[in-house]
Amino acid sequence: MKLLIVIPRQSRTTGNHVTASRFAGRLRQLGWDIRRVETDPQDPTPIVAELRQQRPNLALLLHAWRSGRPWLQVPAVDRVPFAVLMTGTDINRDLDIPDRAAIIRQVHQQAATVIVQNRIAFEQLHKKDLPWLDKLRLLPPGIELGADDFPLRERLQLGSKDLLLLHPASIRPVKGNLELLRMSAAIFRSGRPVCLAFCGPILDHSYGAAFIAALKDHPRARYLGEIPCAAMPSAMRQADLVLNNSVSEGVANALVEAATIGRPILARDIPGNRAVVRPGHNGLLYTDDDEFQRLALKLLDDAELRRILSRPDPHSYAAETEGRQLAAILAAIMAGSAIPGDRTGDGDTPAKPC
Repeated sequence: MKLLIVIPRQSRTTGNHVTASRFAGRLRQLGWDIRRVETDPQDPTPIVAELRQQRPNLALLLHAWRSGRPWLQVPAVDRVPFAVLMTGTDINRDLDIPDRAAIIRQVHQQAATVIVQNRIAFEQLHKKDLPWLDKLRLLPPGIELGADDFPLRERLQLGSKDLLLLHPASIRPVKGNLELLRMSAAIFRSGRPVCLAFCGPILDHSYGAAFIAALKDHPRARYLGEIPCAAMPSAMRQADLVLNNSVSEGVANALVEAATIGRPILARDIPGNRAVVRPGHNGLLYTDDDEFQRLALKLLDDAELRRILSRPDPHSYAAETEGRQLAAILAAIMAGSAIPGDRTGDGDTPAKPC
C-alpha cells in the first residue's frame, strides 16, 4: 500500500519532521511504501507532482492548515483519500483564526479521518459541537530515541557543580523562548550556578532577532542552534531540568523524550504538556512567572526531588505501538470500514499491507 505523507516545509529538527520520520519508519517495517513531500500553505505544486508521479493509495497530512490549505488546491482528478493529523497549533490557535478555521473546516469535511495525539485535546474536542467528530481518532504518541553523542556540558564549558536547564524548542512566539529568558532573570540574580541553554531552529526571524539580542544581557544563558534529532537524548541526559514554556502544544516530542529517558521536566501548565507531565512523578507544572521561579529554585536546590522525578518510562510511548495503531487507522480508510477496536485509538491490530 502506498502512502504519501504531507508535511510543512520546516527545519528537519521540528516536531513535524520528527513525527513524519517516525511514522514513515514504522509503517515501512509493516510493509508500506512511504513517500514524503514538503509544502507550504501557498503552493500545491510539490504535492501535485508527487501524486502524479507516485500515485499513492492515500495521503496523511500533518497539520490541518499548513498542509491542508495546499491540499485543497490539488486538482480533483489527482486527489486520493486522506487523513489529517491535527497539531497543537491547529487546535489551540488556528481554529480561532477565522480564515484559517474556514480552511480547517474544509479539510475536515473532505478528510476520511481526523487524528489527534493528545488525549486531553481529544476529550476536549468531544465536548464541542463539531460536525466532524465522527471522524476523530486518538493515536497515542510514540517516540524513537537517537543514539548519537552530544558534548553538551563540554560545549557550554560547565563544571560538575553547574546546574543546567535545557529548553529544546524552535525559536518562535508560541514556544515562549524570549519570555522564558526574561522569567529566568531572577534565577540568574540568585547567584546559583545555573546555565539556561536553548536549542532549536529559528522559525520566526523577527522574534528570533529579539531573542538573540536579549541573550546579550544574560551571560548565563546560551543559544546552541539546532541539535541533531539523533543526539537529543544524549543532550537531555546531561541536563538537570528540561523546560517547556510553550503557550500551545499538541504533544511535544521533546517532552516525550524527556519522560522516556527520565529527565525531570518543568513545563507550563497547558493541555499539551499535561498529557505528558505527571506532577510529582516525572516533573512539575507552572501557571505563571512567579510559580515558574518558585518551582525552578525549588528543583535547583533539591537534588533529591530531581532524583525522584528522574523516572525513566520506556514503555508508555512505544513507537511500535503507535505504528501499528496508525497502520490500522490508515488500512480502515482504504477498506472503507470501521477502525479495528474502538474509536479511542486503542485498537492495536496490525494492518496488512496490500
